[in-house]
Amino acid sequence: MFTLDDLAARIAERAQGDGAPSYTRTLLQKGVAHCAKKFGEEAAEAIIAAVAQDDAALRAEAADVLYHLVVMLRARDLPLSEVMAELERRTARSGLEEKASRPA
Repeated sequence: MFTLDDLAARIAERAQGDGAPSYTRTLLQKGVAHCAKKFGEEAAEAIIAAVAQDDAALRAEAADVLYHLVVMLRARDLPLSEVMAELERRTARSGLEEKASRPA
């Protein structure tokens, strides 16, 4: 099964590149703002697919969201493992309790 760690590894590999054309490298070369914009566009498309109750479109857009999220993290040099650690920390207590503990 393909995991988010697999995706992060593939993005890291393509970011380094061997000179072959790479969409991932092109995104990263355009900088964080461009990567963030692409992530936002894909998130909006996923929302539209969800509201339209189009499972096939939502599945495809969700894949795009995950890909562009990991690219954006890479553009900021923020390892996916740190995001996963944050999720793990948050799941140590109920969601309502965790949300209430956040600064206003």
